[in-house]
Amino acid sequence: MTDTLPIDPPARLLMGPGPISAYPSVLRAMSAPLVGQYDPFMTHTMNETQELYRQVWATENEATLLVDGTSRAGIEAAIVSLIRPGDRVLVPVFGRFGHLLAEIAERALAEVHTIETAWGQVFTPAAIEEAIVRVKPTLLALVQGDTSTTMLQPLEEIGAICQRHGVLFYSDATASLGGNAFEADAWGLDAATAGLQKCLGGPSGSAPITLSERAVEVIRSRKRIEAGIREAGDEDAPDFVRSNYFDLGMILDYWGPRRLNHHTEATSMLYGARECARLLLIEGRDAVIARHELAGRAMLAGVEALGLAVFGDVAHKMSNVVAVYIPEGVPGDAARTAMLEDFGIEIGTSFGPLHGKVWRIGTMGYNARKDTVLTTLAALEAVLRRHGVAVPAGGGVEAASDVFAGRA
Repeated sequence: MTDTLPIDPPARLLMGPGPISAYPSVLRAMSAPLVGQYDPFMTHTMNETQELYRQVWATENEATLLVDGTSRAGIEAAIVSLIRPGDRVLVPVFGRFGHLLAEIAERALAEVHTIETAWGQVFTPAAIEEAIVRVKPTLLALVQGDTSTTMLQPLEEIGAICQRHGVLFYSDATASLGGNAFEADAWGLDAATAGLQKCLGGPSGSAPITLSERAVEVIRSRKRIEAGIREAGDEDAPDFVRSNYFDLGMILDYWGPRRLNHHTEATSMLYGARECARLLLIEGRDAVIARHELAGRAMLAGVEALGLAVFGDVAHKMSNVVAVYIPEGVPGDAARTAMLEDFGIEIGTSFGPLHGKVWRIGTMGYNARKDTVLTTLAALEAVLRRHGVAVPAGGGVEAASDVFAGRA
């Protein structure tokens, strides 16, 4: 016998840099009954989900699917499947997650080259092209939105640069997809990955990925199929992908017409990922981006009205998260704890050189709306006052309300 009680999480409003509160219908979808992995309903749902994410990514790529695992699983699958040991990889680093891309490439035995800019800034296309000309990489790996700094790296001109120099172009859009523009085909992406737990409004655990025909050709050239499921004509490439789980060649065969067994699809996560995409497309890609822009602009106005200094180049800030310097004399972690324990609201700090120096406040997915922004600002004002910060009464809420009302 056990006296362990059923799971009963506390009520939380997740207003940090992610994860965020999931859409209620996503949680409902994830409670739907399971079916077998080759049940006609299952394979039909997989096909449906692929088509939905083609629209989310703005692509015609047939190779658009899910990698089972967190957003990092998608990142690792893309990098280890696209690069061979010894290939040169260029990673422009402007925050924590650029360092992550470089580490994954290094673990895959690539020859990794990085360029860096100050946290809070982004790269110009010219700086990236200069590095490409100098390094001559096989792959450019570039984060679009880095939540550690809240910066959004412009990608519009990068694909043409990569094509000009014969470089594969991969982007991690975990923190940005759904809340900021992303045009996979128009921008010349060869590979892009994301997660559900930010602007897409779901839980962590499934990684949408899209691959161009050029990327698929590279992956297919490294094909290896497990001995236990090989069929006539299957041969191993000499430089096959060194990961089994993250071998996109086998994952493509699992999702494609061959339905060659690789793993057992995470059914509940598939349901949740499908619902995330369905909700985005029902509302409309442009409308969802506009909603994130409005909520983010309102939150920005609110924190500035509370006298908080914003970190980084605001002109290149993601619409869905803002970082503010913690006021002098305020214990940052204690204030975050008060937000959580007294108001049930979670906000974040950051990593590396920004740890303990900034708070990161998100407005994304289901939480990119007026009531969550105003509630968070009201709670933040109360906590700041408690720690002796002189703030205008109702200033944050009033400034944000003006943005939502179109008065600012």
